[in-house]
Amino acid sequence: MKKLTKKAAGKELVPGEKMHIVSALVENRAGTLSRVSGLFARRGFNIDSLTVGETVDPSISRMTIAVTGDDSVLEQIVKQLEKLVDVIAVRELDSASCLRREIMLVKVGAAEKTRPAVIEIAGIFRSRIIDVSTTTITIEATGDKEKLNGLLMLLSPYGVLELARTGLVALERGEKVLSIKDS
Repeated sequence: MKKLTKKAAGKELVPGEKMHIVSALVENRAGTLSRVSGLFARRGFNIDSLTVGETVDPSISRMTIAVTGDDSVLEQIVKQLEKLVDVIAVRELDSASCLRREIMLVKVGAAEKTRPAVIEIAGIFRSRIIDVSTTTITIEATGDKEKLNGLLMLLSPYGVLELARTGLVALERGEKVLSIKDS
């Protein structure tokens, strides 16, 4: 059985591997997240990113799971997810035609001399300053992984003191909808 592997920063993927985004509608009840993540753990698969949140229907949550691996492993994961009682519907999203976003909060060192430069960088990335102290600035940024990594790269010379990222959320473009009817 081939395992999913997390792409190390700056390293190329193994031939045949790519980032897969799996979207699942699940029952919003205690233990569902544990059962889904346990499925990955039991099979030795690594989850690159996992986000969960309520949908319009409070009894249903949407999971967005990002994994790196080849197509056969992904197919195996989808089939295993479909077998779980808590899973209502599951589908891989086409990475070329889906909208992907992440939210990042980053606290940066910003003394009086460097503060204007940090504010300018935040503005270039259309980020918001959400907190300011005498020695720090906290920035909220939203975008795809590449945008957020670019912002971090430019902020790193000022000293990234603290960082929190939500993980990936994604929806397909256009009229495609993952719904209960897909089950």
